[in-house]
Amino acid sequence: MEGDKNEAKGKVGDQVMQNPQALAALQDRLDSITHTPSVMDSLPTSVKRRVNALKNLQVKSAHIEAKFYEEVHELERKYAALYQPLFDKRKEIVTGAVEPTDEECEWHSDHEEEELADELQKKASIEEPKEEAAAEENPKGIPEFWLTIFRSVDMLSDMLQEHDEPILRHLQDIKVIFSGPDEPMSFTLEFHFEPNIYFKNTVLTKMYKMKSEPEAEDPFSFEGPEIIDCEGCEIDWYKGKDVTVKTIKKKQKHKGRGIVRTVTKQVPTDSFFNFFNPIKVSPDNELDEDSEFTLATDFEIGHFFRERIVPRAVLYFTGEALEDDESFEEEELDEGEEEDQDDEMDEEEEEGDSKA
Repeated sequence: MEGDKNEAKGKVGDQVMQNPQALAALQDRLDSITHTPSVMDSLPTSVKRRVNALKNLQVKSAHIEAKFYEEVHELERKYAALYQPLFDKRKEIVTGAVEPTDEECEWHSDHEEEELADELQKKASIEEPKEEAAAEENPKGIPEFWLTIFRSVDMLSDMLQEHDEPILRHLQDIKVIFSGPDEPMSFTLEFHFEPNIYFKNTVLTKMYKMKSEPEAEDPFSFEGPEIIDCEGCEIDWYKGKDVTVKTIKKKQKHKGRGIVRTVTKQVPTDSFFNFFNPIKVSPDNELDEDSEFTLATDFEIGHFFRERIVPRAVLYFTGEALEDDESFEEEELDEGEEEDQDDEMDEEEEEGDSKA
């Protein structure tokens, strides 16, 4: 019985597929179900014309906003020059090229008095030999300054591999360079390294190209400058030091002779230094979903270096910036949870009213 019903349904489906009028009626029905009426559908023609006029004003507003962001970029470039002497001094202290004065080292923290009390208590309870006190370590500069930041920030530690760490110990500074006034909008990250046994480069660069203009097809989506492409640089690795590839061995057997030989070849492997070899964006070729995600993540990392890491490096080194980021996320989460609880209470009240 059930088989007869299924067979009958199949025949009806075949008849519909072979009847153009039935197909058209079915399509109209589906359109009416999926189409959600908008405000514009219910407006008189004269009002629709006026709304279209407002849309044209909105497009002009988007173009003014784009001009505003271009001038913001110029301001960023201007103030970057004012920040740079401070960042240069930071590099000198981190690398040990300069020893800060006692006055420059004075810093009062909220926990300073507690820390001093703890130190006095320890000194009173434990007598250290004078020889050990004299041999107290005094390393040069601030060791592993940038590597510590990489380890601490989730976005960067996700890219960091164990074989990257010895190389990043040689990282001395990261700079942000903004494009000039007559150049297309962009910014470049410069990673400055001391001479090392891994590669010949002293500076590795990553340039991010930006666009700050509404799209003709969808001007209302404009929300400010966006990164549209990026370019890395070629790393001149010393022989056997390239951490972006690994060597594997494969055995091959000759079909006719049966001779077995071992072949070695290099294949890509995970490394932070793949950051300098990004996916190429071509206007002719569409990226697959994985490539789009990888590129979007790359853009996010570049923006994070520019806006957070470079300007506030010492706070990411100490962890204070991480605490700020976490507290901000917690506040957002708490607000969301409160909204959910309010919704649940409203639902409960409605149920109570309906029962009453």
